Amino acid sequence: MASGWAKDGAVQEQIDSTVEDGIEQARQRLRNQGPSLTICEECEAPIPEARRQAVPGVRLCIDCQAEADRHQTHHANYNRRGSKDSQLR
Repeated sequence: MASGWAKDGAVQEQIDSTVEDGIEQARQRLRNQGPSLTICEECEAPIPEARRQAVPGVRLCIDCQAEADRHQTHHANYNRRGSKDSQLR
C-alpha cells in the first residue's frame, strides 16, 4: 500500500514514542522516595498491595492520584519528533 513519504510502520512508531514519552513523564512526577504507603495520605483509604508493588514509593490511592493528575499541567499529547511538518519548519 502506498503511503507517501512515510515508511512502513511509521504511524505505529509515532504512537509508541508518544506512549513512551508519557510513561517517562509520569515516572518523573512520581515521588520514589522511601517505601510505598499502605494508607493514602489524602483520604486515608487503604492502598492495594498490587499498586504498592507496581508503583514504588506510591503515596496516594488510585482515586486521589487521578484527581491530582487532573490538576497537573498537561503537555501537548502530539509527538512532533516524527512529524514531517516539524522537520519542514
